[in-house]
Amino acid sequence: MGENRERDRAFLLDEIESELRSTCGMTGRESLSPQVAQALLKVPRHAFVPREVEWAAYRNMALPIGHRQTISQPFVVALMTDLLDPGPDDVVLEVGTGSGYQAAVLSCLVKQVYSLEIVGELAVLAQERLQRLGFVNVEVREGDGCLGWAEHAPYDSIIVTAAAARIPKALIEQLRPGGAIVAPLGEPQATQDLVVLRKDENGRIRERFVLPVVFVPLRDA
Repeated sequence: MGENRERDRAFLLDEIESELRSTCGMTGRESLSPQVAQALLKVPRHAFVPREVEWAAYRNMALPIGHRQTISQPFVVALMTDLLDPGPDDVVLEVGTGSGYQAAVLSCLVKQVYSLEIVGELAVLAQERLQRLGFVNVEVREGDGCLGWAEHAPYDSIIVTAAAARIPKALIEQLRPGGAIVAPLGEPQATQDLVVLRKDENGRIRERFVLPVVFVPLRDA
């Protein structure tokens, strides 16, 4: 079974790389960094989905995880991670833990991940799952992602895995100068824009459109 799972992850990575090549005109990325590719091969996506959809864990598609939430399409997880340009000494904030899969991928690449999830049951399950699987440099807390997690700021980068019309002010304030936020911007129940926002040394924000995406809405308390 383990060999089959490894083969499934390798096939999925090939599919992600193929989609990157076909979208490179928009994203500017023809392939993933070797580090991000290795992280995707390492993380067992089947362990982050409900048993009833485990058969589809290595298909390049979003899947339901309960509470009207989803685990994102692997291509989108890979692209958003790559756009962050994560480094081994980075401290990253994730808004929207969900099942914990995105946090697990990031944990293979950075020093520490702090992750906020507004649905209490999902937060508890994700923390237990991540600890059980050995992703020990991730801390999950139930909380309003729109407020960020000021205790551990400033962050080298922030990833938002739910859509909002604009980036909450608190997240911009908690991002260090030179850092980046990757997030979907747009109205719920519609196609949004995946964007990269970079904060310069003077605190100014530059925004770059990447490609259209569809995410569940960012909820506040």
